[in-house]
Amino acid sequence: MTVTLRQLRAFVAVARTGSFTLAAESLFITQSALSGLIKEFESALGLRVIDRSTRRTRLSDVGRDLYPLVEKILNDLDRVMEEVEQRQALKTGVARVAAPQLMASTLLPEIVAAYAVARPAIRVKVVDCAVESVMSRVFSGEVDFGIGPEREPNSDIAATTLFRGPFMVVFPTGHPLGELEAISWRDVLRYPLTTLQGQFTERLALDLRAANRGLNFSPTHEVAFMSTALAMVNAGLGITVCISYAASLVQLYRLEMRPLRDPEVFRSFYVFTRQGRSLSPAAEDFKTFLFDFVGARPMLGTA
Repeated sequence: MTVTLRQLRAFVAVARTGSFTLAAESLFITQSALSGLIKEFESALGLRVIDRSTRRTRLSDVGRDLYPLVEKILNDLDRVMEEVEQRQALKTGVARVAAPQLMASTLLPEIVAAYAVARPAIRVKVVDCAVESVMSRVFSGEVDFGIGPEREPNSDIAATTLFRGPFMVVFPTGHPLGELEAISWRDVLRYPLTTLQGQFTERLALDLRAANRGLNFSPTHEVAFMSTALAMVNAGLGITVCISYAASLVQLYRLEMRPLRDPEVFRSFYVFTRQGRSLSPAAEDFKTFLFDFVGARPMLGTA
């Protein structure tokens, strides 16, 4: 049995109006075309759904039973199609993005706020998490895409470079480093240093060793969150290093941040998406906005 949407709509139109003439007008088709659709519908069912006479048109017993069911199907379908159109027109939708805790508390809120002005009907859901779990959130489908630093390649995850940011040194106002015209890594390593534990410090140590084997990179403290490192610096417990996008958090702690030289070390950040999985219109639009926003911020470096 094959039933088409046109046949269903023709049946509902006749049921609502009680007239082939009015039903044809409501569907913007001829009365003969409407009659043909009803005959096709009845033929597909093998049952009569409309009783016709010269004086009146009314539903058969089967037609009366079918009418509320078919009407609900069409109403549900119309709502689905309307929702799809709304999403395509970016009048509704949700974009879900995972980001490390530091980025989720510095750069990302600024971007989300700017996007809310441009697309007030789209909701952005930020999932802040440990940097090591960003890719797993993408893989599980919990989020549409994730943002984070370089990680080991994964055949299920596509990585697109978002920006390349330089390492900066952070120290209290009045610290001796503030008197230097340019600050090198050798200058930094003269003072107690707090860094982030895990791959942040491991990769940084490898980069410095590759650039200058004479640098002995040995942090005094390793902590889980940059907010902890900044609080320790603010309390006079040495200095720390971070990527340039953390500037807003550094300012909250009333600390100074300066570029590091000799060698210059950069860290690339990526947008992670699931291979072979298309994004919703809302998520795709927010991702495009994200790249445009970051591209207009020279302090982040270039992709």
